[in-house]
Amino acid sequence: MEKTIEDPPTSAVLLDHCHFSQVIFNSVEKFYIPGGDVTCRYTFTQNFIPRQKDWIGIFRVGWKTVREYYTFMWVTLPSDLNNKSAKQQEVQFKAYYLPKDDEYYQFCYVDQDGVVRGASIPFQFRPENEEDILVVTTQEELETLQSINKKLELKVKEQKDYWETELLQLKEQNQKMSSENEKMGIRVDQLQAQLSTQEKEMEKLVQGDQDKTEQLEHLKKENGHLFLSLTEQRKDQKKLEQTVEEMKQNETTAMKKQQELMDENFDLSRRLSEKKMIYNALQREKERLEGENDLLKRENSRLLSYMGLDFNSLPYQVPTSDEGGAGQNPGLVYGNPYSGIQESSSPSQLSIKKCPICKADDICDHTLEQQQMQALCLNCPICDKIFPATEKQIFEDHVFCHSL
Repeated sequence: MEKTIEDPPTSAVLLDHCHFSQVIFNSVEKFYIPGGDVTCRYTFTQNFIPRQKDWIGIFRVGWKTVREYYTFMWVTLPSDLNNKSAKQQEVQFKAYYLPKDDEYYQFCYVDQDGVVRGASIPFQFRPENEEDILVVTTQEELETLQSINKKLELKVKEQKDYWETELLQLKEQNQKMSSENEKMGIRVDQLQAQLSTQEKEMEKLVQGDQDKTEQLEHLKKENGHLFLSLTEQRKDQKKLEQTVEEMKQNETTAMKKQQELMDENFDLSRRLSEKKMIYNALQREKERLEGENDLLKRENSRLLSYMGLDFNSLPYQVPTSDEGGAGQNPGLVYGNPYSGIQESSSPSQLSIKKCPICKADDICDHTLEQQQMQALCLNCPICDKIFPATEKQIFEDHVFCHSL
């Protein structure tokens, strides 16, 4: 069989001839000449409504399900079904897709559920000859009757086979019913004995029925009271449910607030931890600077005493840039303690130390200058990295990075 790109909707259900008259095929030829296109004309009946996936197929006579089509064409839906001309439609089958043998075929209209809604008379694909011209209408009817007769014979055979199968099943069921009938006879005897016993029990139950009737009346009264109580309980339950819902909403709000406070607390704790680390670092730096300051004070006292001066008697002065000459160090608070020392002083009276910059004795200004520069800088207590005092924020961020 030849098929187009998209297969049409089909069904494996056997033929159902009750729907064949809903679409009528018109002007169907007795045969069509091979090599030419074939136009199929059809008409919708009054109660039939076409749908988008309906199609017309060419079937070989004797087909049983709509899956046995040879080729097909989609149906074009009319724009207005109420128009009389819209009920008369046609499709054209191209010669390339038509059968090449001389078997009998017919058009069938199949809806989108795979149900056949109309079938045409049989036709062939063969060249025209003189015998076809001489054949009268009765001959065409005879060909149609022969086709119908074949279908009826096939249907009778199928029906016969079906009845034989049904007969065998009925015989088997009859044997089963006979066996079950014997079993049921035994079962009836057992049930009769049970019935006798139940009748005796029923008499006892009837005797106690009056007492149960009185109990039932009492229970009805109690049920009425319980119903009223249940109504009140339901009202209270609704109130409780409303209260619970409000509490849930309050709880949700409280949880959100608690989460916000926890986040804020976490942030404050993190910042506090950072501040503590910075504080500890600054505290250690302060202690280091205080120690260096004490050393500088002792050194100044030693130098002043060496010069015959008293440290406490000196006034607090910061020399300007034009005082003290070019050799004066502007970074010293009390001036240069070595300016008063005579060049002829004996070097044996001083403790000789070398300056790391100019390799001179410790009377060089570079040593004190270096100590004052260290006081104006920030040293990382972890990696000893040095930052200017003006970059305090960068120094704090650097120290915090060590804690991550």
